[in-house]
This record gives sequence, C-alpha cells and structure tokens, in this order.
Amino acid sequence: MTSRQPARIDTRDWTKLEAAGLLTIGANCQIDPDVRFAPQDETGQIRPILIGDHTHIGAGTLIHGGTRIAASVRIEDHATLGKPEQGYAVGHTYTGTGAITTIAAGTTIRSGAILYAGTTIGTDTAIGHRTLIRSHTTLGAHCNIGHGLVIERACTFGNWVRCSPLSHITSAVIAEDRVFLGAGIRTINDKHLIWNDTTGQEPDLVPPHFKTGAKVGTGSTILGGVTIGAHALIGAGSVVTRTIPAHATAYGNPARVRPTTETGAQL
Repeated sequence: MTSRQPARIDTRDWTKLEAAGLLTIGANCQIDPDVRFAPQDETGQIRPILIGDHTHIGAGTLIHGGTRIAASVRIEDHATLGKPEQGYAVGHTYTGTGAITTIAAGTTIRSGAILYAGTTIGTDTAIGHRTLIRSHTTLGAHCNIGHGLVIERACTFGNWVRCSPLSHITSAVIAEDRVFLGAGIRTINDKHLIWNDTTGQEPDLVPPHFKTGAKVGTGSTILGGVTIGAHALIGAGSVVTRTIPAHATAYGNPARVRPTTETGAQL
C-alpha cells in the first residue's frame, strides 16, 4: 500500500494564496511576476508568507512557507528563501520540514543566494551573490557577507560582522560582534573526519569561536575547538591549531603568537 502525498499548492497563483491567508504583501512593493511562493513544505505543513512594505523581489526568486520579510528589503533575481532541509547530513536525516525564516528591515540579498529554513537575518545586513546559508543560522544587524560563501547550520554571528568572499564557515561557529574574516577562510569542526560511520559512531563536532573584534587574514584555516580571542589578529595564510589569546598577533603554519614589537602580519 503506497502512502498518499499531500496535495500541492499552486506556487504561482498569488490571488488564491492571498485569499487563503497564506500570502500577505505590504504596500508599495515591487515584485516580479515570475516570483513563486511555496507555503507548503515537503511534509505537507503549511506556513504563511509575509512581505513588508517597500520590498523589492526580483525575477525567478522562490520563497518558501514561514518566510517573514520586513520592510524595505531588497531581494535580487533567483534567490531562494526559507528552503526546507532534506536528506542526510552528519548523523541526521532531514525530512523537508520548514521553519520560520526571518529577514529584518533594510536587508539586501543578492542574486542567487540561498537561505534555508530557520535562518534569521538582522537589520541592514547584506548577503552576497550565490552565498549559501544553512538552517537555523542567525546573523546580527549590519553584517556584510560576501559572495560565494557557505555558512553551515546553526552558526551565530553578532552585529557588524564582515565575511569576505569564498569562505567556508562550518556548522555551529560563533562569531561575536565586529569579527572580520578575510577571503577564502576555512573553518573545521571535526578533528576525526567522521561523516557516515557504519559502526554508528557519531562525530564529536567542536567548532571554532571568534571573540569580539577578532580579525583573520585571507586564506587562513582555523581548526576545530580553537578560540580566536577578542581583538586578536591572525595573519594571512595561517593555520591556527590552538587558541589565540585576546589582543595577540599570530601567524604562520602552525600559527604562533608573535611579540607585539615585531612587524604586524599582513591581512
């Protein structure tokens, strides 16, 4: 006996969605006719979509159920917002269940960006072209996230965080206020490289932690369990294998704390 799939809702008929209370569009919005709204997730659960006043949404964008967009947000072409997670990853199978996705006022989301369900984006934050942000990540206000980044699940960024292009931020990383991460940063949270162990062993994931005002130069790699102290500076191309104290300057492979009298590292 086969299970019946829930009936799908037409994602292009805005009038029916609005009449059913599944789509609310504020005043003075500019929304391309090719935008699609998908209030129903893969499990059949339905969540309304809310769009604030003066919001612009470009062609080809797909907005999933539970997405709440505040006023004066700009979303460029072919973005995807509120996408439910589906499939296997690190000991857990995701069933395509949606969640509330919140985008605060004044945010800009560039073309091709993908935000998964449960993401929260703060006021006046910018998300670069083709950047991927996974489920239940929180970005604070006034953040600047460059193009081509991957920010994995359950990361937490404070306010005024800057991430330059083409970096990989592993799951559950914490970056406190005013952290600056250069281009091509790599972060690691698994020291034993366990992904799908047939014996049932689960990975012990310990992500890096970037304290307030920490700065990491382009091309650096930060290993699992490492804390970069408040206002510390990591030079370009470094491999950081151990915790760096607050206000220190460190660089090299492996990175070592240098006396403050030496010439500073290049970002």
